[in-house]
Amino acid sequence: MRSPHDAARLAQVHPDGWENPRPAGRYDLVVVGAGTAGLVSAAIGAGLGFRVALVEHRLMGGDCLNAGCVPSKGVLAAAHAWHAARQGAPTFGAPPVGDGAGDFAAAFEQMRATRAELARIDGAARFRDLGVDVFLGRARFVAGDAVQVDDGGVLRFRRAVLATGARPAIPPVPGLAELAPLTNESVFDLVRRPDRLLVVGAGPVGCELAQAFARFGSQVTLVDRDARVLAREDAEAAGVVERALVRDGVTLALGATLRQAGRDAAGLPRLEGTRREGGAERPLALDGDAVLVAAGRRPELGDLGLDVAGIAHDARGVTVDDHLRTTNARVWAVGDVNGLAPFTHAADAQARLAVQNALFPGRARASALVVPRATYTSPELAQVGRTAEELAGAGTPFDTVTVPFDAVDRARLERASEGFVRVHLARGGDRILGVTIVGTLAGELIAEATLAMTAGLGLSALGRTIHPYPTHAEALRKAADQRRRSRLTPTARRALGAWRWLARRLP
Repeated sequence: MRSPHDAARLAQVHPDGWENPRPAGRYDLVVVGAGTAGLVSAAIGAGLGFRVALVEHRLMGGDCLNAGCVPSKGVLAAAHAWHAARQGAPTFGAPPVGDGAGDFAAAFEQMRATRAELARIDGAARFRDLGVDVFLGRARFVAGDAVQVDDGGVLRFRRAVLATGARPAIPPVPGLAELAPLTNESVFDLVRRPDRLLVVGAGPVGCELAQAFARFGSQVTLVDRDARVLAREDAEAAGVVERALVRDGVTLALGATLRQAGRDAAGLPRLEGTRREGGAERPLALDGDAVLVAAGRRPELGDLGLDVAGIAHDARGVTVDDHLRTTNARVWAVGDVNGLAPFTHAADAQARLAVQNALFPGRARASALVVPRATYTSPELAQVGRTAEELAGAGTPFDTVTVPFDAVDRARLERASEGFVRVHLARGGDRILGVTIVGTLAGELIAEATLAMTAGLGLSALGRTIHPYPTHAEALRKAADQRRRSRLTPTARRALGAWRWLARRLP
């Protein structure tokens, strides 16, 4: 049974009875795909007075609104509230709230209500009112400068932006697809909590949802072929998240290779394979009531007629240059479809860059973008620039400064001192090469480091910045203080000692 909130959302992002407009003679900009990248592209183009068409065959708002950032953070907020009610109150002397089962359906319905409220921002009617010709239907290139839209005619263009996004990838494990596993596109439709949940993939989405469902009371097993969670991130920071998952009741099956999937005698999902333990491969069999696959994404290329338009592509996505231009000089590709940076905020930034390059004589470069990323577990893990492993692998000399949150007063007062801020700097210098933050509000704190890197400011600039006391952000100032102390060489110390001797003799 469809939630009334879902019906309200769909009325905005794919309204029944929508009438596509009559195509203009030639558009300045045609945007294919109405996720974050497409919506930003269309809004900017129309706002600048250009004639813009936007085509979407599924749901406007794309993954972020419908099956990604918005619903997932709503669910994580609910899981955090449940956890705080059970664990947080006694820490500060409040009376225990209890450990009842909770109302899972109510938590998910609250998420759907908020998602429906936000849907208007991405809705078809709003973009029509912005001056965009909105076409609901499939688009296919029929020439290097034209797309055919189902029930919408042919849209000819001077420039185009391809922003069709990506879809969940199902690993090629025999029998797994036949289980019709949950993905981010279906998990937020649940109305009943699975008692036992098997999560395949220990990347950001897998870790976030594994922890959330464990906090809701599910028995969760997290499976991944890597030996640790969040394999792309700083190993010590990922270890902080891993320990938090275990504390919340998540069972880890890492270093695992799935060989087959099927159903047990009761018709419930079963995953079988092997797991590396102590240098040996041991059999692995996992039973659950549901399987959630969070093992990466694949670009949404579909039947777009890319070859007709002369647009090169491969399994990683549409091929683009550093200006986000495809091999068709009239077409740019932005967001998940180009495979460069699979984040909503990166899609937004790429759209702004591509529209500038497409509609003006712009030469803005994607390689100049400083793109942070964040995993919204508790504690959060955020990164900008390169990790120590990446710097070492590239042979880049660097120095590292680490400040534990245990040294930050606000974190200790809130009993949130787990984690650290880690800054990598050019060897002997002040230029920031990368920042890792794991702890409470890491996703917020990384913005200050991102600003510094974007503006070319060194760590010392963060040290000179006055931070309110007490805040978690003081960790960045403390990192600068620590760096300054570490650069006090023996010669500088001798000079300072000489000055002290002289200063004491001055009037």
